[in-house]
Amino acid sequence: MAETAPGRARAHVELEEGYRFKVDFGDGRGVLLMDEPAPLGDGSGPNAAAVLGAAVANCLSASLLFCLRKARIEVRSLGADVEVTSSRNERGRLRVSGVRVQLHPDLAPGNEGRVGRCLELFEDFCVVTEAVRGGIEVDVTVGIP
Repeated sequence: MAETAPGRARAHVELEEGYRFKVDFGDGRGVLLMDEPAPLGDGSGPNAAAVLGAAVANCLSASLLFCLRKARIEVRSLGADVEVTSSRNERGRLRVSGVRVQLHPDLAPGNEGRVGRCLELFEDFCVVTEAVRGGIEVDVTVGIP
């Protein structure tokens, strides 16, 4: 998303056809196509719930990576799996009700015992996750072999 000022980001969302929208972040790096799954859309792109889940997983991954690197812990790779669940509210409307993220850092041998402080801190520094937690349950696990 193009940063217009510190702490701000913008995007332009435009209908292409059906339920497919083009999202342009205005930074010249391309667009994101989003679509609803059938029967509404064609499923030609992720829907909003999937993008929300990806945003939470990305933010958590970046926060963990930042902390580990700051602690001089070598991270060989870092993956994340995210699952977004929806349920009906008291008025029968479908709402995102939970986000479950599993982070999978692959650390250089000998570093596994040094990650404790990062595991205590990293979630608190994730801007997206902490904002989402204001209204949606977010469950996070980190799998370190």
